[in-house]
Amino acid sequence: MPELPEVEVVRSGIEPAITDAVIAGVEVLEPRSLKRHVGSPESFVALLEGQRLTAAVRRGKFLWLPLASSRALVVHLGMSGQVLMRTPGAAADRLLRIRLHLDHPTHGELWLNFVDQRIFGSMAVDTMQPTADGRPAGFSGSATAGSWSTLIPSQVAHIARDPLDPAFSDSAFFTALARKNTGIKRALLDQGLISGVGNIYADEALFAARLHYARPANSLSRAKMKTLLAAVRSILQKALAEGGTSFDAQYVNVNGESGYFSHSLNVYGQQGKPCPRCGTTLVRESFMNRGSHFCPRCQRTLVSFP
Repeated sequence: MPELPEVEVVRSGIEPAITDAVIAGVEVLEPRSLKRHVGSPESFVALLEGQRLTAAVRRGKFLWLPLASSRALVVHLGMSGQVLMRTPGAAADRLLRIRLHLDHPTHGELWLNFVDQRIFGSMAVDTMQPTADGRPAGFSGSATAGSWSTLIPSQVAHIARDPLDPAFSDSAFFTALARKNTGIKRALLDQGLISGVGNIYADEALFAARLHYARPANSLSRAKMKTLLAAVRSILQKALAEGGTSFDAQYVNVNGESGYFSHSLNVYGQQGKPCPRCGTTLVRESFMNRGSHFCPRCQRTLVSFP
């Protein structure tokens, strides 16, 4: 599933092509890709056609394109969603679900294709509301101090800020973490606590911080919390620099090219191989219908956690 780095690669890739573009037409080829849109496919088309896109903004795994009408086009990639920029007349992408016809003042005519194999992702036109803290709603490379920057789609408002967001509060995160009696990995995957972290990067960060995934979150000292948060940021920034994680053709950037952070993974998907730190055989255990990958020596599970 795309996590923060993958969504940021998409956001930064489409932003130059969509900012100030006018939506000249909309094709809905798969109505199920509008499951989070309140209204019919016809209302989705009507709310978009003729609108000007003002930016591409991200919070955690959520991406939205603010419209000049004070609404936003919210894009959720789900498990396998892709946003691909194409030139008009290009061969149709396999599993194309929605296409926006854009007219850009500099780049001319463009297609924005939403492709989704499993149809877990979606597009929706949503209303905007002020952020709870009055800070910019998310990250946008071209964002200005315009009023829309402190507005967030109602569907995204419940999502916590991500650790790469300048407005993310370390102290508030530590306080909330200290109240969690769940395992630390479950806490990292809680998008209401910290957004953008999924199964892959949680495993990698916990390995870097030498923490077992089942260790109670409220057992961590403040120093250990700081170590973990620093590891999360480092892992996300490294993945972002390398183009995101890709194991197959499900994740590609806006030009159709795969990310390659998978070559840098230490534990995720590496079960049966030696730990890069101590040489112990890495293992995988079932976790929340997925798996947790870790080193049983470097990340020990203890009866009582120091």
